Amino acid sequence: MTLAAGEGGILFPIWQEIVVGIIAFGLLCFVLMKFVFPKMEETFEARVEAIEGGIAKAEKAQEDANRLLEEYRQKLADAQSEAAAIRDEARADAVSAKEEILTNARDEASRIISAGNAQLDASRQQLLRELRGEVGTLAVDLASKIVGESLASEASSAQTVDRFLSELETDRDQTASGAR
Repeated sequence: MTLAAGEGGILFPIWQEIVVGIIAFGLLCFVLMKFVFPKMEETFEARVEAIEGGIAKAEKAQEDANRLLEEYRQKLADAQSEAAAIRDEARADAVSAKEEILTNARDEASRIISAGNAQLDASRQQLLRELRGEVGTLAVDLASKIVGESLASEASSAQTVDRFLSELETDRDQTASGAR
């Protein structure tokens, strides 16, 4: 650059150089504005879009994660409710089964006791019949030995013995009721 010395020592550039500098600067600005700045602008927009896309993806992923977490929590709560219902149902079934088993056991015990009592009564009746027959036979034998001859027929002696034993039982019952 060439400077021209003016009056008073002030330096002024030569006007042709200023014009050339202005034109060069204009050309430089034109090239920058026409070719470089749009490319830079496109690059910045691409970066902004990439960053915003990444943020959007991250937000969507976060929303998906939150939704899945909520679904898992809901499923866990449902599973716990279902487990509690199954436990309650099992307890109710166990109580019902226990009551049924107890009822069956009581019925079976009653049946066994009734059968035992019936068998005991039957045995007692059979023993009484056998004892009555033996006592009758012994009484007839004893009476025959005392009298010295055979008594009447077996049928009449059995009737006599039965009547005698019945009278004894009646007397015993009356004595027992009078003693009370």
